[in-house]
Amino acid sequence: MKRLLPLLCLAAGFSLPVSAIEYRSVNAVTVLYDAPSQRGGKLFVIRRDTPVEVVVSLEGWSKVRDAEGGLAWIEKKYLAEKRSVIVIADRAEVRQKAEEGSPLVFEAEKNVALDYLETAPGGWAKVRHRDGASGFVRANQIWGL
Repeated sequence: MKRLLPLLCLAAGFSLPVSAIEYRSVNAVTVLYDAPSQRGGKLFVIRRDTPVEVVVSLEGWSKVRDAEGGLAWIEKKYLAEKRSVIVIADRAEVRQKAEEGSPLVFEAEKNVALDYLETAPGGWAKVRHRDGASGFVRANQIWGL
């Protein structure tokens, strides 16, 4: 029945709610907790500009997932609208254009955070390093899109 519900809704002209993945960036060095309270257990400290996926939002708190898949709670005041991505490849190649043969602008090591600027066609994303250099990186070399 669960598999038939989407088909039945489409046939009847109804639509199901779609949940989009929501990414945010951490705006300050802060602590992540195991519960939505400062009385919860402190899990670890997360650095500024780290991207996280918002999984659940409560008043004042969000449950977030990091690039390794870990889940934790963070106070909402530490989440920025600004988007960043983190390098998950050993070394990400950032190019002038969204093309494999395009000249290299810079390389970024694993776990380096980059500002997310936009998605480009063909599996690329435009990013900027904190030193100001910008270019295009393959989406499979980063997390947070």
